Amino acid sequence: MGALSGGCGGQGGLWGWNGPWRDEGSSRPRRRSSKPSDSVESTAGGPARRFPLKQAATAGSLALAGDTIAQVSARLRRKREGSARPSPSGPDVDGAREDVIGILFSDHDWFRALRMTSYGFLFYGPGSFVWYQYLDKTLPKPTVKNLMLKVLLNQIVLGPTVIAIVFAWNNLWQGKLSELPIKYQKDALPTLLYGFRFWIPVSALNFWVVPLQARVAFMSMGSIFWNFCLSSTMSK
Repeated sequence: MGALSGGCGGQGGLWGWNGPWRDEGSSRPRRRSSKPSDSVESTAGGPARRFPLKQAATAGSLALAGDTIAQVSARLRRKREGSARPSPSGPDVDGAREDVIGILFSDHDWFRALRMTSYGFLFYGPGSFVWYQYLDKTLPKPTVKNLMLKVLLNQIVLGPTVIAIVFAWNNLWQGKLSELPIKYQKDALPTLLYGFRFWIPVSALNFWVVPLQARVAFMSMGSIFWNFCLSSTMSK
């Protein structure tokens, strides 16, 4: 997880972007080598800034993993509910193998998978990266009081924000923005309360044990389960 660090040592503005990279005695910027895996930079209208690409890619990949688990689980459940009684001649091994392959690869909703992946890449990864930087700067001392404040703020600020964004993003992709208030009224509060039971202990462990540069990766790993829950809620 240490490989997922994005230069978190207290530097960076919005989305964890870096400040100017200029010499003090020179007005000409240094030349920097670029690699395909480097963060995306923009020099238009000001100093270079860095998008936390690794954290975004991690969150997007794990959002895809959670959605895939949700879709496969739903297909397995439907398969068990609709399965006939076993044949008296014994199990059909070839047929069972074909069923497994079909469950894994057929009828997969790739549009839904893209919705969840883009949410993780564009919103959860960069947004949580900034949020953890802010909390670490605001409450830098590893005291019990600061730990409890971080966990509390994580639940009352980040949790509702994530649910609000993912619900809106899902309805926007489906062309159902007019139904968003009903979706919030029906599913937002139950989803948030269910998330408290999972995220409060995970957040405590995250702030108490995990170093800053690895927190997005750690929380994203926990997000595999949470994205499974969100994806299942979104498909209702």
